[in-house]
Amino acid sequence: MNVRKIVTVVDEIRTEGGRPVEPAARVAVVAAVIENPWSGEGFVEDLAPGIAAHASDLGALLAPRVIAALGEPVEAYGKAAIVGLDGEIEHGSGLIHTLQFGDHFRSAASATTLLPAVEKRGPAGVVFDIPLKHVTDATIRSHHQSFEVRVPDAPHPGEIVVALAAAAQGRPQQRLAALSTEQ
Repeated sequence: MNVRKIVTVVDEIRTEGGRPVEPAARVAVVAAVIENPWSGEGFVEDLAPGIAAHASDLGALLAPRVIAALGEPVEAYGKAAIVGLDGEIEHGSGLIHTLQFGDHFRSAASATTLLPAVEKRGPAGVVFDIPLKHVTDATIRSHHQSFEVRVPDAPHPGEIVVALAAAAQGRPQQRLAALSTEQ
């Protein structure tokens, strides 16, 4: 796996709606900009060998970094794969929609739910939103949120940006009733 760069973003919201957020709401994202393993090969019928060669290493690289960047227990999480213009969305999906990739984050975060995801193709600097949900109960509405990310010089046409996001809480000042109130 050829990693060109790793980008880490930590966002801390201290005020929302004109009121203090205590403790501050933290979200961390760690993104690796990697060479697309299928770049220049044309249509690849079987992505499995490339997935086996890279997905687990990528999960092992990113999961501990995003946990460390957050600096608090993870309550919500998500993932992303943004493919450069010479690749296919399936290339990014193949890397992140595997247990080899996702189980690193699930284990590190003591999570049991599926990781919500975004996949898309775009040029360098494309903006993408990573969806996040609660790590053990995807029906907990307070933790349904998204975080906007942009890596100014990535992905190059033959690259993929793979990112993990973690939040220490739900949305700041959330006020929606629990899903059970509508059932």
